[in-house]
Amino acid sequence: QVQLVESGGGLVQAGDSLRLSCAATVGAFSSLTMAWFRQAPGKMREFVAAVSRSGRQTSYGNFVQGRFTVTRDNAKNTIDLQMHILKPDDTAFYYCAADENLVYLASASRQYAYWGQGNQVTVTS
Repeated sequence: QVQLVESGGGLVQAGDSLRLSCAATVGAFSSLTMAWFRQAPGKMREFVAAVSRSGRQTSYGNFVQGRFTVTRDNAKNTIDLQMHILKPDDTAFYYCAADENLVYLASASRQYAYWGQGNQVTVTS
């Protein structure tokens, strides 16, 4: 069983930066493909970023456009999402996701078996 706990959300202004973290309670963290998704009210869940088991490969949603960086620390069982130049459109609940069977950086939420509880990010103009 994998448990994921996000932290770091909050209220910021447009143009600010924010760092989200996700801690995993699992024995073999390095066997998990990890990802971030987000969901705004009334919208579908949207792929934000994914990172491979080793951390060497990453993938991002089209809207990111170089503003976000996903990293992982397999020694600490954590992944981070560093977000810069935040926009009001980035306002959403951000979720950490994981899967032990993925061998590629999937962008569909249905491909991830484990989810955190989510963390609110609000960006004001």
